[in-house]
Amino acid sequence: SFQNVGEEKNFVFLSKKIDPSSVLETAPLSDGLKKELAWNKFSGPTFTESYCWPPVAQGYDVVVISHQGNDPFLYIPPVLTLLQLESDHQALPNMGGVCVFILCPVWKKAQLVFELLKTYRKGCGHLHPMLIILGQNKEAASQVKIQDCKVVVTTPYNLLRLLERNTWLLCRLCHLVLDEVEVLFSDTAEQVFTILDCYKKATAQARGNLPRQVIAVGTRWNKHIAPLIKEFMNDPYIVITVIEEAAIFGNVQQVVQPCMNSSRTAELLKILDFTQRNLQKVLVCTDSVTEVEMIHKALKSNSIVSLKKHKESKCNAKCVLEMWRKMHSSGTPVVLVLADDCLQPLGITDATCVIHFSFPSPGVFGQRLQCMTDNFCTVIKDSAVDQEHTKAKSVILLTENSSCHAPGILQYLKHAEAEIPEELNDSTARVLESEENEKLSRPLCASLKTFGICRNRTACPDRHQINLSIDMAQNIADEMIETPERVAILPLVIVHATNYFGRIVKKQKDPYTVLAKEMNDYFEVPGHRVSVNTVEKSVFYGVREGAICHRVQVVETPAKDEEKVCKVTVTYIDEGRTSQVNSDQLLHLPAKFQSLPPQAVEIIVCRVKPIDNEVEWNPKVTDHINHKIKGKLHHAKVVHTLGRTVWVDPMVGVTSLPVLKIWINEYSIRSEILSTGLGTDNPEHVAEIKKLCRQMPVLDDAENLEHLLEWCVPSPASLALLLVAGLQGSGSLPECVTSWASSGCVSGSLAKPQWFSALENNPLNELSFSCHPQIKWFQDNATVTLKLQILRAADSKCQFSKEKVVFSAYSEGRLYVADLELYQSIIAEKSTCVIKDTEAVILLVKEKQGAWCKLLKNKNVHVSLDFEHWEESEDERPFRVG
Repeated sequence: SFQNVGEEKNFVFLSKKIDPSSVLETAPLSDGLKKELAWNKFSGPTFTESYCWPPVAQGYDVVVISHQGNDPFLYIPPVLTLLQLESDHQALPNMGGVCVFILCPVWKKAQLVFELLKTYRKGCGHLHPMLIILGQNKEAASQVKIQDCKVVVTTPYNLLRLLERNTWLLCRLCHLVLDEVEVLFSDTAEQVFTILDCYKKATAQARGNLPRQVIAVGTRWNKHIAPLIKEFMNDPYIVITVIEEAAIFGNVQQVVQPCMNSSRTAELLKILDFTQRNLQKVLVCTDSVTEVEMIHKALKSNSIVSLKKHKESKCNAKCVLEMWRKMHSSGTPVVLVLADDCLQPLGITDATCVIHFSFPSPGVFGQRLQCMTDNFCTVIKDSAVDQEHTKAKSVILLTENSSCHAPGILQYLKHAEAEIPEELNDSTARVLESEENEKLSRPLCASLKTFGICRNRTACPDRHQINLSIDMAQNIADEMIETPERVAILPLVIVHATNYFGRIVKKQKDPYTVLAKEMNDYFEVPGHRVSVNTVEKSVFYGVREGAICHRVQVVETPAKDEEKVCKVTVTYIDEGRTSQVNSDQLLHLPAKFQSLPPQAVEIIVCRVKPIDNEVEWNPKVTDHINHKIKGKLHHAKVVHTLGRTVWVDPMVGVTSLPVLKIWINEYSIRSEILSTGLGTDNPEHVAEIKKLCRQMPVLDDAENLEHLLEWCVPSPASLALLLVAGLQGSGSLPECVTSWASSGCVSGSLAKPQWFSALENNPLNELSFSCHPQIKWFQDNATVTLKLQILRAADSKCQFSKEKVVFSAYSEGRLYVADLELYQSIIAEKSTCVIKDTEAVILLVKEKQGAWCKLLKNKNVHVSLDFEHWEESEDERPFRVG
């Protein structure tokens, strides 16, 4: 059955009727728990909670699939209420055991659930919750003491370790909760089914009539949920509030039909020829009035009786619905051509086939599928698409213009186990490559650096390829790593168990040690402590902490206000830590103390990762390593470097014996992590890092000019200016070029004679000395906004044409040019450019409203998405498929 509650118009699929409890006062929870929830300003129950709380509180088996499916409040309040009811538990055998096991996919989620249980245990009597996270050490499980504990929160791997030593744990188990069930089944299906088998056997052997309940909550349907329901649940209540997931459960057949955009109508007629013979109720959905009219006309000319509805139609929704029902009841095949904006007003739910004439965005796709909900199958099937129980069909016409939303649809179709045509894979691959290129200005993925792998590159906001301008912007000086086989490292900031920031210490006369002493001596004199009046971003300053002086760089300054003293975010450039200081703590740093490059480097210990396929280190490991290594000298072998990041293997703690002039190895960090039982071997780590860095081009002198031209935009005018200014007279490299080269626009390895050779061998219009500004962009339905990072722009020009924007301006003596060939058309006369103090803001007015899947026709490493301003519409938001 399907129900819509109130004016929320939320979708819900129910296997059995449920009376929702939408108000906390009437919810099926204990009075004490209601008071605790109210005290903590709980705003629920939400729409999904209003449906799943009643069956959970009554002790029934329940499956919940919802966008809210990762929220523990879907089950915690009703389960705690059950535990408090003495009538449910008075007959329990007087022996050790646990009433509730909550299985979470990772330790971090288990920690969150445990904290919530501690918060609400006051309203539920003697709850005594426990969080159990064990290492692989054999003695760990035997040391766990479970006394008077009703609820245990853990992960599948940890529960199996417990059961190896404590087989009696399931004897008293009444409630088994599978939190984020789709993640549990995708990552640990074998472990979860082993636990379910043990629970089933314990249930069969138990004496008395004990309450038994299995609860599964998640955001997506999973193929393993069907055997869970069939073999381990007793006629469960199924609550699904995501239409796309309900379609998978409802066995909707998904078909993708590739065709050329120009032949969609012919393909539609072929599909309708089959459906007409089978007397189906067909909806043909598209996104424009023009296409509705065109399709309707084509059907009419082919003697196919059809209805049409769009926002400009004369016939109202009620009239269309009446004809839709009458035609089918009279035995006439029904075809309704429908614009997307009429889907909700019509509210059709009894279609048997939806044909997606225009390729659907993720948001529209769900609305179209909802038109078939009356024909969703409610039989638990053995496969995702069981032909015997298929009543509804969704046909997607895939054309060469379908790339924008292809990734979201492809992920969903894979999730639905539909047959995927090669054309859709190819189209998606192109879009994903484009999206990855849009991330070029983002940091390199931390997981990729730390473990050599990123589990979900599509969802990860960070970059997974080398960007020379970022990764090689600051390199570790060669003299810092004189002998890579043995360097001295001082870790000062511990990010987690295998990632630190610190310094590489030179064995003979370490330059930072000398600098630090000179700075401390200098700032000992009160007259040398000159406070800064105006704080500037990216500038180096001094900060005193006690008797120690540090070099810092301003990362972020607050908005201008009337207060003289404000908080400023700074990075300690010789340690790697970032923190906030008062602006009056910043001291003028003389130039002699700025000549030494920043000494902080990022250090990553290789070949070790968390156990159980976890993606983050358990805090126990990080705390142990932090206590062990912070501020202590270590020796390490450098196996790879990238910019200011070094990968080391091994890294050992050392002690000096000056009398004997030797160093003694005390411990290996990798071994220390493994000894906790919470880390395991990661043999592919170094190979994956080297594979990543092989993408980075190695440029020789001849190639440097090409690299230069790639990063700079042609400007004949600037070259002419340069020739007049320098080459005609002195015969030396003009000052404007040397200044520009030292700024980083030109590789230092290209010598002056090579510059002259390049100038002599290239026509005036083929060589350039202008720089390209960094650009970030975001959009709404009608406009695209570009923010060009350029300080105090002068002599700016911005030329707009239908498919192109050319911007130029001078800043601090340099010419900046951006020549942008747009992916789609704009209205040139309505587009504008506004120059501000630190940036130029270009507003492009789209010729056709709607989302652009990219900004430019061709890749540009200087252009990236502005994630701080990006706001996805409901239609643009991808499916929640993992």
